[in-house]
Amino acid sequence: MKLSVIVPVYNMAAQGKLAWCLDSLVNQTISDYEIIAVDDCSTDDSLEILRNYEQKYPDKVRVIASPVNKKQGGAKNLGLEEAKGDWIGFIDSDDWVTPDFYEKLLTRGEETGADIVGCDYHLTHEHSMEIGQVVHNNTQSQAGILTKEKYRSLILDSGSLVVKIYRRHIIFDFPNRFPEQIFYEDNAISNSWMLRAKHFEYLEEPLYYYYQHDTSTVHTITKKRCEDRMEAARVMVREAEQFGYLDEYYPEIESSFTTLFYVNTLFSYMVGVKKKEYSFLKTLGREMQETFPRFMENPYYQERVHEEERRLIKMHMKSTLYFMLYYKVLWAYRNFRKRLQR
Repeated sequence: MKLSVIVPVYNMAAQGKLAWCLDSLVNQTISDYEIIAVDDCSTDDSLEILRNYEQKYPDKVRVIASPVNKKQGGAKNLGLEEAKGDWIGFIDSDDWVTPDFYEKLLTRGEETGADIVGCDYHLTHEHSMEIGQVVHNNTQSQAGILTKEKYRSLILDSGSLVVKIYRRHIIFDFPNRFPEQIFYEDNAISNSWMLRAKHFEYLEEPLYYYYQHDTSTVHTITKKRCEDRMEAARVMVREAEQFGYLDEYYPEIESSFTTLFYVNTLFSYMVGVKKKEYSFLKTLGREMQETFPRFMENPYYQERVHEEERRLIKMHMKSTLYFMLYYKVLWAYRNFRKRLQR
C-alpha cells in the first residue's frame, strides 16, 4: 500500500462538510491508497455518512467507530493502528483537497527520496474549488537535505501537519503518538516528527482547502481550549527532552513554547473567554516563568512578539491583577473609540 490517509471525524455532517472532504479523497488521481475514517463518537449523522462511503467505495474507504470520544489525537491514533501505507497523511474532516494533491506529494517524495513532503494551502469560506487566500505553509529555504539551520527554522515555523505526507518510519519507528483528549495535538508532536527526517520537500502550490467556519478549532475560544493548548506545549517540551534535542535547539524550543503555551493562550483567553479568572492567569504566568525563566531574553521573542504584547506581558509578569484591570480598561477605551468612529 502506497498511502494511508487518516480522517478524524466528529459531527461534520451539517452543510455537507464531511461529504466535501470525502468526495475529494475518493476521487484522487492515484489508485494505491486507503482512506481510514475514524468517527469519534459523533452525535449527528457523520457515522452514517461514513458507512455509506465505505459501502460505495469498499476498496478505498475503511471506517472505524471509536467507542469513546478521544478528540482528534485519539482518533488519529486509532487510524494509525490500522494504517498500512508506506506514506501517511492526515486531513481534517471539514477540509478538502485537489484531485492531484496526493499524486503531486508522492511524486515529489519518490523522486527526491524525501521523508516528508508538504505544500501550501488556501483559506476558503465556501464549498468550492476556487482558490482563496493562499497561505505559504513553508519556504524553499527550509527544503532539501536538512541541516541544523533548517531544523531550527522548521521548529520555529513547521507549518501545518495536514498539508504534509510522512514516510512510515517517521511515525512508526518510535512509540510516541498524538496526545489524546486535547485539541492542538499536532503542535505537540510536529517538532519530533520533523527532526526525525533527513530530507524535506516543499511544493509552493496551494493544493489543500482549509475551510473557515465558526465551529472550527481555531475559531472556538474557551478556557478548556486554552488549557489544551497549554498541555500541547508541555508535551512538546517533554518530547524534546525524551528524544534529546532540547539542549541543541533550546532557543527554538523555548520560543515555540512561549508562543504556544503563553502568548497565544494569554491573549486569546483575554479576547475570547467572557469570565476571566484571576487564578487561571496567575497560574499561566507562574508556569511560564518556572519552565523558561528567561524567555523574555530570547532573541526570537524580541523578533516575533509584537511590541505592545511584550509590554502587556511584562505587566502580567509583575502583577496579574494590574494586568487584568489595565487590559479591561484598554479594550473598553478602544471599543468606545470604534463606536465613535462609526
